[in-house]
Amino acid sequence: MDLAIDAPAPAAPGCAADGTWLACIECDETFAPFDDVRYTCDACDGLLEVRYADPPTFDEFGSGASSDGPDRGVWRYREALPFDLGVTLPEGDTPLHRVPRIEEAVGVDALRVKHEGMNPTGSFKDRGMTVGVRVAKELGVGALACASTGNTSAALAAYGGRGDMQTLVLLPQGKVAAGKVAQASLHGARILEVDGNFDACLDIVQELAARGEAYLLNSLNPFRLEGQKTIGFEILEEFYADYGAFPDRIVLPVGNAGNTSALYKGFRELVQAGALDVDEVPKLTGVQAEGAAPMVEAVEEGNDEIRRWEEVETRATAIRIGNPVNAPKALPGIRNTGGTAVAVSDSMITAAQRHLAAEGVGVEPASAASLAGLKKLRRSGVVDDDERVVCLTTGHLLKDPEAAYEAGGDPEPVPNDVDAVLDHLHG
Repeated sequence: MDLAIDAPAPAAPGCAADGTWLACIECDETFAPFDDVRYTCDACDGLLEVRYADPPTFDEFGSGASSDGPDRGVWRYREALPFDLGVTLPEGDTPLHRVPRIEEAVGVDALRVKHEGMNPTGSFKDRGMTVGVRVAKELGVGALACASTGNTSAALAAYGGRGDMQTLVLLPQGKVAAGKVAQASLHGARILEVDGNFDACLDIVQELAARGEAYLLNSLNPFRLEGQKTIGFEILEEFYADYGAFPDRIVLPVGNAGNTSALYKGFRELVQAGALDVDEVPKLTGVQAEGAAPMVEAVEEGNDEIRRWEEVETRATAIRIGNPVNAPKALPGIRNTGGTAVAVSDSMITAAQRHLAAEGVGVEPASAASLAGLKKLRRSGVVDDDERVVCLTTGHLLKDPEAAYEAGGDPEPVPNDVDAVLDHLHG
């Protein structure tokens, strides 16, 4: 399957339903989208993509839906999605923050921060779930499941609850921030803590899904990425409205590499539609923590595949992943857009988290990896001073309140007296 940025729009096969089908990125096999539960290719077990016979242009976004859906957020882009409307809270339409002091400190022509922590459950995962849970209903399944470092479980539980469906989440024991576990619990998920890391949890939940116990809604599911590609659409539309041009580069944290894959797919579709020139596609630049950086290793070594890291560790729990399942989609996305990947230390991530907080943008540690990576790439000269850049932040500060507390300043005890408070402040 050709994942080149300038690959032409494919012709619809006979199995397509209303111009939509599934295609294997490895062997080109095609499948009807909703006839059976399917996560990977029946023929070769390769990753699947959702394909469309007629990808839309920017002018078509927000129009033509029989459901009379919303004109903002994920479902503004219904012409590029499998349905007119999904199970929605609603999601998307997140801010593209101006951060002038950080922009000046980093030394680029323009810098904006796309804050996905402002979604309903506090992370970008809501964009994927609004589509994924809708697909589950189309398929007639009654139970949903995922492995999670936290954010996926929160989104799955909330959207599964909204859709009146049972939800099961598998978490690595002792490795998920309390705020995320609390969300999944309150939204009614059944939570299993596995004695292993995220990748072990995903191995188990994939086997459960294969045995028909539940519908898998990790980003291995190609429909999850359809919702997430709308992040890229929003970035392009709003950035162009403000600057009259598209960003040169998008820097984003990488865990399972779903967002990298999703944004690249969305940009390819815009190129196919004639809405975006190849030289206008932003450079996709991935950032991982040094203790969990298999994608960076593959990019730096020029490998076509990633090597699974069995042992991973970082305070950025949302990207503590050693085997990114979407690497076969994400590596071409990085390389074909002229991007790169970089690893940053936990201390650099914390410094970036504080820097963002000083501008009023509160994010969890994994989110701050994007800014930490941009800073490192500026110091090394990979990113030029005339570039227009968007950093993607993926989760809200309150997802990991313990990490936020540790990164911030300590409370200062004072006596119960105004004069004592003044003495303390001015002493």
